[in-house]
Amino acid sequence: MTPDHPSALSSAMSNYQWFLLLGCLMLARGLWGTPIARLPFTSAIIYLAIGLLLGPLCFNFFAFDAYAAAPLLEVLTEVAVLISLFSAGIKMPVPVTLRRWGAPIRLAWLAMALSVGLIALFCCTVLDMPLGAGVLLGALLAPTDPVLASDVQLRHAGDSDPLRFTLGCEAGMNDGSAFPFVMLGLGLLGLHDLGPWGLHWLAVELVWGTLGAVAIGALCGMALARVNFALRRSRPGHEVLDDLMGLGLIALVYGVGLAAHVWGFLAVFCAGVALRQTEQTLVRRAEAQAGAQRPLTPEQLADTTPPTVSDGTLLFKEHLERLSELMLVLLLGGAVTTLLFDWRSWAAALFLFFVARPASVLLALVGSPTTPRMRVIAAWFGVRGIGSLYYLMYAINHGLPQALAQDLINLTLAVIVLSIVIHGTSVTPLLDRFWRK
Repeated sequence: MTPDHPSALSSAMSNYQWFLLLGCLMLARGLWGTPIARLPFTSAIIYLAIGLLLGPLCFNFFAFDAYAAAPLLEVLTEVAVLISLFSAGIKMPVPVTLRRWGAPIRLAWLAMALSVGLIALFCCTVLDMPLGAGVLLGALLAPTDPVLASDVQLRHAGDSDPLRFTLGCEAGMNDGSAFPFVMLGLGLLGLHDLGPWGLHWLAVELVWGTLGAVAIGALCGMALARVNFALRRSRPGHEVLDDLMGLGLIALVYGVGLAAHVWGFLAVFCAGVALRQTEQTLVRRAEAQAGAQRPLTPEQLADTTPPTVSDGTLLFKEHLERLSELMLVLLLGGAVTTLLFDWRSWAAALFLFFVARPASVLLALVGSPTTPRMRVIAAWFGVRGIGSLYYLMYAINHGLPQALAQDLINLTLAVIVLSIVIHGTSVTPLLDRFWRK
């Protein structure tokens, strides 16, 4: 079922005014990148504030109907999340071992499940929602966002900060781990077949959807790394377009994942991780072979190894991330109405930020090698954003009744807006005081 509305965007702004607004925002972000980065809040707050001022809450220059625009928003948010997941994957410098990846795996799966359960319990007991709607809302709000959480994630491919690694890896993986719970919520609402006693959901969507995504992403990422390395070594003058290869890998892995009925988001993240890890292994092997033949300086060693796709494509992906963040957060501001101030929206957001997220993270990390300070910071920084918006649009386009859909839109938008403000204003001072020092 697809929503059928006459218009998703009502606007008093002309086309040239939209171009002027977007152009000025992009120029300001580009020209004053360093001063903006040093502000005690994130750039998403600036875009959100402009959207709120121009939207129905203030001057009403434009209003964005998220329910009517669900088909378009699903595609836009899908693309934004895919690019961000791949970018997060190729930044991962840590070899994939259970000891090093244990904490983010716990956060992405165990903390995710606990968060969904706590939110569902809250929705059923406090907000008087049916169980299926509670599970669905929990799946929408439990995953952290890979698009808006750049300030608490790895900055570049060589960043080895353990907190940034853990939070970035969690955001990359839990966009795949949330999907089974989205389908569970839809199934409990009668909009998806879970199979007898839920066995289809358990076997196909939880087990196969997860393991298949990891396998497909890892194989495709490793294959591209080896093909690129062999081609560039055999033909040093051969021109290779890293940006197109990165985008092509995203599209290929996602398409194969959807065809195989696995979670494509998780597959794309794993493809980025596998690409980076395989390239690092190949580079180290080539440098060791070259050094064994004759002594070389570090500069000469670097010349013996061809460029990698992950290094060549990262900058382009970050530009796309910034553009998608600007566009989607600006539209988010235009979708916010006075329903943001409904007590149910505030109650859901405060419960998520101060109860569900901290409790699930602290419980999931019991017995892990993480420090108490790291656990506390990770328990707080669970930014919600574009990923939650995608899951919401996905659910709407799979037949949510309009009344329930509008209720979930109000709750989800309120949580995202408050998360952008609360987490965006606390990230810099808290990291400066409790982590970086």
